Amino acid sequence: MVDGGGAEHACDAAVVLAFSLLGKRWNGMIIDALGPGPLSFVALRRAVAGISDAMLSDRVAELAEAGVVSRTVDSGPPVAVAYALTQSGHDLVPLLQQLGTWASANLTKA
Repeated sequence: MVDGGGAEHACDAAVVLAFSLLGKRWNGMIIDALGPGPLSFVALRRAVAGISDAMLSDRVAELAEAGVVSRTVDSGPPVAVAYALTQSGHDLVPLLQQLGTWASANLTKA
């Protein structure tokens, strides 16, 4: 049914804000990969198949800036960097799982 009453429809500002981060390619997959626990850069790259080193570096920096991912450096030796979800990131995991369940039931693989 089409709204003929002249009322304007607009996407909720909070949804727009959420998808400005989550709608970018790789971000949801990075969050999902970190759900079970911290990973090194190399392990995270393996967990997110197809992402380049440069793109992974950009995306984890963006997620860290948004407060979703934390970056911990162990000065070693050897120097080790680990990425983990913050509480804000952990709060996204059930939502991503629900999205995956919906996708499995409603979308076909290309």
